[in-house]
Amino acid sequence: MLVSLLGMLVILLRKIPVLVELPEIPIEFNLKAKLIEIKEKIKISKYFQLPSLEIVLQKILSKIRILTLKTDNKTANWLQRLREKSKKNKFKEDNYWQEIKKATKDNENLP
Repeated sequence: MLVSLLGMLVILLRKIPVLVELPEIPIEFNLKAKLIEIKEKIKISKYFQLPSLEIVLQKILSKIRILTLKTDNKTANWLQRLREKSKKNKFKEDNYWQEIKKATKDNENLP
């Protein structure tokens, strides 16, 4: 840290005579002109321009479309699970009645 401070001091001491010889330039600061210049730069810049109504509408509609597709996919998944569940329940019921029939036949065959 001391070496860097010493280096900065050496550079500063070498440049002071050059800085003293520079002519003085009057600085005029016109606030109104600067504000007008900044406004013009903002108007030109694409980051500060408002998007057109069509682009905004396209973005809104695409987000609505994505939302409806997500809900459609979710409901399709729910429907598929319900169908699988009902098939399992139906299979269990079929087995139940088949077991009862089998038990009654076995009881009839008993002496």
